[in-house]
Amino acid sequence: MSLNDLKVIAFDADDTLWENENFFRDAEKAFCKVMAEFEEPDKTMSALFRVEMQNMELYGYDIKAFTLSLIETALKVSQQQVRPEQIEAIIAIGKQMLQKDVILLDGIVDLLDKLYGKYRLVVATKGDLLDQERKLKKSGLLKYFHHIEIMTHKREENYRELLNHLDIPAEQLLMVGNSLKSDVLPVIELGGYAAHIPYYTTWIFEQMNPEDIQSDRFFELKQIHDVLDLFEKAEE
Repeated sequence: MSLNDLKVIAFDADDTLWENENFFRDAEKAFCKVMAEFEEPDKTMSALFRVEMQNMELYGYDIKAFTLSLIETALKVSQQQVRPEQIEAIIAIGKQMLQKDVILLDGIVDLLDKLYGKYRLVVATKGDLLDQERKLKKSGLLKYFHHIEIMTHKREENYRELLNHLDIPAEQLLMVGNSLKSDVLPVIELGGYAAHIPYYTTWIFEQMNPEDIQSDRFFELKQIHDVLDLFEKAEE
């Protein structure tokens, strides 16, 4: 099998189709300001990360889960002394994130225009169903996609379910995303192809070294438009 045998190209959404992680970084800074009277920013951030890791299996990955973890962290950091108006400010941080405009990353529309009709294009992303549906509608990209898969997690079993739904073997799938841990590694392990396009900021939980992935089905790219180069090279 080779790239010439591909039938489906799947795209991660957040930080692959549109901006996302930078909104979380901004929210963390705002949260640290709210909590400034109780703790230093670096210690507040360490506490937040621990709480997020503990809550991940229960809450999943989304803005609402993040907001709940902010509130729990505020209670811990303040030793239950956080005031109602500070809790209200934290909730407002989460609501503001949910109301952000969808800002497409450079080159996405052009790439989808060139791939549309040649492959089945799908979205395979984590997150809250309501929030991801909102962003997809506001993005103007829905017309390009044959299928939308909003996953609770991005593990081998989740990709296997996607492959079963699409009725293709792993060898006919190329996954494109910004996370090595979520978008690349599980797909490679299943026997599919994966292209990594780094975003300028990545959540610490998702970070890993690309050199740890040794496979001729893994492609490290610099920008989204480099996806087209993969097919040009395959045809040479």
